[in-house]
Amino acid sequence: MAAMAEHPHLAIYASNPAKTRGRAETEPESATRTPFQRDRDRIVHSAAFRRLQYKTQVFVTHVGDHYRTRLTHSLEVAQIARSLARALDLDEDLAEAIALAHDLGHPPFGHAGEEALNLAMAPYGGFDHNEQTFRVLTLLEHRYAGFDGLNLTWETLEGVVKHNGPLAGSGAKNGGIPPSIADFDKTFPLDLAGFAGPEAQVAALADDIAYNNHDIDDALHAGLFAVEDLHGVPLAGPIFQEVARLYPGLEQPRLINESIRRLMTHMVDDLLAETRRRLDEAAPGSAAEVRALDHAAVAFSAPMGENGRAVKAFLFKRMYRHERVTRMTAKARRVVADLFGVYQERTDRMPEEWRAAAQAAPSENRPRLIGDYIAGMTDRFAIDEHRAIFGASDLTSIDRNQ
Repeated sequence: MAAMAEHPHLAIYASNPAKTRGRAETEPESATRTPFQRDRDRIVHSAAFRRLQYKTQVFVTHVGDHYRTRLTHSLEVAQIARSLARALDLDEDLAEAIALAHDLGHPPFGHAGEEALNLAMAPYGGFDHNEQTFRVLTLLEHRYAGFDGLNLTWETLEGVVKHNGPLAGSGAKNGGIPPSIADFDKTFPLDLAGFAGPEAQVAALADDIAYNNHDIDDALHAGLFAVEDLHGVPLAGPIFQEVARLYPGLEQPRLINESIRRLMTHMVDDLLAETRRRLDEAAPGSAAEVRALDHAAVAFSAPMGENGRAVKAFLFKRMYRHERVTRMTAKARRVVADLFGVYQERTDRMPEEWRAAAQAAPSENRPRLIGDYIAGMTDRFAIDEHRAIFGASDLTSIDRNQ
């Protein structure tokens, strides 16, 4: 570690791994990796990370091999976050670790699955994928002899928890502090009233860049709308038109890919320019001073923010509410709801480890444990479980013809 301690390439406001606030469970440091590199490696080797390969982003995973899954989305976010961190002289490994971890708590079937699980668990505190990610990282991964979870550094956990901003204080969004995070914070405080560190802020906006662009890409390849339908959408429309003008007669797959590439570049360049302006203005002397600001240090410009919202509004109407997607997600919601109901009635339907935990838990804690089990399922496992319990039906015919 001595050779790694100085990190002369890092900006003064970057998170320095040599000055980490440590882990909840003290461990000897690695001789070959910084603490943030070790966090990244633990995330990549986790069972929850592997399961992202078969979890929905928008399309159920077996609808087609070319659409994004939670895993490919996480990898794209990590690539963008790492590139942004490098350009801003931040710690690339920390940005990458947070990006790779940010979706570990998503249940099967994307937002439809989360909505169904939240509804089923409403009498028991509800379900939120951000809290579930934290539960995965601190409780549900059982890989290590000395502790539950992955025992990540303070900086990585703080970045994941405050992925969408402060959880307490004047900057917090409505909803309060989720119970699992509040309990953990009592013994390992995560400064929930402040903004996240700069690497976490980078990872959060890398997420926006990734999903806005790849959802356009996936929707076009799925035929949910045409390239011409984008012409009235700010930023996206002019870029697609510019590529068509520069390369007349270009086949559509190349037109789409070239346009998406340019769209991402515009968003990245804007974020870097606006973030550098904010950092120059605030002149923070440490990562702690970035957290203490009354606004995010990493941001898009106001015009780019408006463009991003316009793209999201277009996708909401033309993709997420498209008949083919809503028909598929309605069936997905039913699968999740049915499974939650049957496990409440019959814990013996769960695998041995989960069954034993459910039967040993106080009755008031059982729904949360069932939610943990369902949230960890992949799309295909949930479909197979539903079929095994309820038999073949239209609920499990979630296929490419839907």
